Amino acid sequence: MGGSVCKEEVEEKRRSPSREDSLTSADRIRRFTVRQFGFNVLSLTRRGLKEVPEELWELLELQKLNLSLNSLKVVPPQVALLSNLVVLNLWGNQLSSLPPEIGQLRTLRVLFIYRNRLTEIPEELGGCTQLEVLSLANNQLSSLPASLSNLTRLKKLNLSHNLIAHVPGCVYNMKALVFLHLACNRLENLAENIQALVELKILIVEGNSLHSLPKALCCLTRL
Repeated sequence: MGGSVCKEEVEEKRRSPSREDSLTSADRIRRFTVRQFGFNVLSLTRRGLKEVPEELWELLELQKLNLSLNSLKVVPPQVALLSNLVVLNLWGNQLSSLPPEIGQLRTLRVLFIYRNRLTEIPEELGGCTQLEVLSLANNQLSSLPASLSNLTRLKKLNLSHNLIAHVPGCVYNMKALVFLHLACNRLENLAENIQALVELKILIVEGNSLHSLPKALCCLTRL
């Protein structure tokens, strides 16, 4: 009789889907999320990803997303669905552009996109008015859109290792900047407008072709 019961149990298990089988794709990826310092965090770094997993866009609760050090060439417009994102880490991929929809991430405070292949930044990024940290280092940028003047909360901006010959005008409107990294570009001068950055404490300009520094730097008493 015991053998009969055992056989029935096996048959029942065979007929009933396992818990793993009943999970949706989104549920499976959700199991990698953790709670850190009060934030919902998902790290998919170094996963060899060539595309962002479709099911990721169902995780609307995500606040910190790390997709660094993969082989991503595109960030889909669905990124706008992650409306609770505070930190987005995309560094070390193969991105040549960003979707305009990234500007819909109204709660975003930190954006890392360094070491990619960006040649331009969408003007819509100016809609991310809560941004405090933005790293665009090690790309192929020669300018920034004027709309980034709206990033009045930005405290740290890294534009090093690009192709910038003139400091983009929008930078001088980022009045909250404390840290500005412009090293290893093609700069020949800094405009007197730099005196507008009254909170600036750190300015890095090494590796350029600067002929002189503006007298306005003397006005920046926090440097």
